Amino acid sequence: MKATIAPSLLSGDSLNLLADIRLMEKSGAKVLHLDVMDGHFVPNLTFGPPTVRAIREVTDLTLDVHLMIANAEQTFKDYISAGADFVSVHVEAVANLEKLLCEITKAGAKAGVALNPDTPLEAAENVLDKCHHALLMSVNPGFGGQEFIPATLNKARQLQSAIRRKGQSVLIEVDGGIGKDNVRDVVKAGGDLLVSGSSIFGFSNPEKEFRRLQEIALEARVDSRTV
Repeated sequence: MKATIAPSLLSGDSLNLLADIRLMEKSGAKVLHLDVMDGHFVPNLTFGPPTVRAIREVTDLTLDVHLMIANAEQTFKDYISAGADFVSVHVEAVANLEKLLCEITKAGAKAGVALNPDTPLEAAENVLDKCHHALLMSVNPGFGGQEFIPATLNKARQLQSAIRRKGQSVLIEVDGGIGKDNVRDVVKAGGDLLVSGSSIFGFSNPEKEFRRLQEIALEARVDSRTV
């Protein structure tokens, strides 16, 4: 995958998500990020399967569903049935992570493991072979609009090294606080899929902001390969 910006609909207009989706389609986005929060694993409460299904019915873009929930083992199939293409589950919230990742893949979605900022990479290294992607939270999960945690860059580099050392093909996803000031650094640190919300939808021209972020990401990936 090219370095890809995934607009987060958490920062979109909750009363008119369709307009935001159409804007992102027009801008050339390939992936939409959906943060699912349950009010238990994280304090906020957001999308559920009906919203994912409604979004699936109006777009063919890849739906990247991030389950920040306490009962992913019981509900992940609901999100896949609703139309999720990528499904990420948190190492901190799952009892048998390897089993769940395998079940997600068996159910027809691309499985990913997500780690909170304070969670060491060692917590997920033994399941990378079961993953399509690994999601590094670069803010503390629960709310949009937070500042990027700089230590995430070194964590991404370490993850990239681990993936290469094992000869694996795992995308590195980074979620939180990503904008024009740091997108280049995140890509150069190994980020493949970069989630951005308020840095897109927090401006009067989201289409322009997305295109600028995507342009920077693509340039950074080219630069990192020529060093």
